Amino acid sequence: MLTEIFVVALVLTSAVRLWLATRHRSHVAAHRGEVPLAFRDAIPLEAHQKAADYTVARAGLARADVIIGALWLAVLTLGGGLQWMFDVATGLAGSGMLRDLVFIGIVTFASSLIELPVLLWRTFVIEQGFGFNKMTLGMFFGDQIKHGLVGAAIGAPAVAAVLWIMDSLGVAWWVWAWAFWLSFSLALMVIYPTFIAPMFNKFEPMPAGELRSRIESLLERCGFRSDGLFVMDGSRRSAHGNAYFTGFGKGKRIVFFDTLLNRLGADEIEAVLAHELGHYKHHHIWKRVGWIAAGSFAFFALLGWLVDAPWFFTELGVAEPASWGHAMALTLFALVIPVFSFPLSPLLKLMSRKHEFEADAYAVAQTRADWLVAALVKLYRDNASTLTPDPLYSQFYDSHPPAALRVARLQSA
Repeated sequence: MLTEIFVVALVLTSAVRLWLATRHRSHVAAHRGEVPLAFRDAIPLEAHQKAADYTVARAGLARADVIIGALWLAVLTLGGGLQWMFDVATGLAGSGMLRDLVFIGIVTFASSLIELPVLLWRTFVIEQGFGFNKMTLGMFFGDQIKHGLVGAAIGAPAVAAVLWIMDSLGVAWWVWAWAFWLSFSLALMVIYPTFIAPMFNKFEPMPAGELRSRIESLLERCGFRSDGLFVMDGSRRSAHGNAYFTGFGKGKRIVFFDTLLNRLGADEIEAVLAHELGHYKHHHIWKRVGWIAAGSFAFFALLGWLVDAPWFFTELGVAEPASWGHAMALTLFALVIPVFSFPLSPLLKLMSRKHEFEADAYAVAQTRADWLVAALVKLYRDNASTLTPDPLYSQFYDSHPPAALRVARLQSA
């Protein structure tokens, strides 16, 4: 029965995702010929059409990605791919923890290879074609190798710990596994800005001057203490611009892409930072941690129920009862659960967009609405962000409100 349910869910989820991407492409293309009224004074038609073409190209690649992902998942499960990889891992490493880690490593590596053509096309055809990509092939593959090594160095011990908990702590193992995974995730958020991010980008203290003085004054008004203001060399890889703060406690850092500083004026940069501080003041990071905690709790609780259910394995392509184990259960469950959780996407995106509106309101209270509007319009233009997304597609995928709605709220303020 689970086989039929899974096939139906996979087909329906993939079909909906393809339909949404097609709607999005058609909607953006249909509005390509005219800049929305609210943006006509700030964004020329040529820039609007570039954004439309860029969005259409990305949506087309997203459709291919949906098809590739669905076929790969079917191969791994119903096609017996996971069972075959487990057998390979057993032949290489025998049994026990080493076999389990080798198995998960094989699945991860194979999935990365399947995803590689999509990443290459996105980077060197779409991003480069629209003038955003700054990476060479050597830098691209260097990043991929570095990501893999860092992921293995950090992820393998964490996965080993979860598997040990699953093997050793009785029927309530899933509670302990959840507690460990949540603690590990929080620890990673603390160490990432100081130890991991510098492996991929160069971070330099923001130089002294008028802009830094204005930012420090804003931080003082907002009661925000940080570990420093940094400029990141984002232009080495992409022409896109952004700003963010990261970390917890004394480890909080405020980071500006160099591309952002080169495009925005001091008023606009101050407004963008005030928006980011709004996330801090409204405790959005901790609320998101709460979502992660709730989601991972549900994940491990459901896995705790399924781990000893033979039908969960046999109905999803694991054919040999002797091979049932916690590594197989963890991997299989992690692969199939997104198929069933996709309908929750609009709810999660709705909460995220609510946070963006709250951060905008805070920025207006600390700076000026027209500063933030000017900054957003420049970012929409320079990042080729569409001004006319399909409304239904946006509800499923966009963590930020549509441009027209966001700017209209700010202008009314």
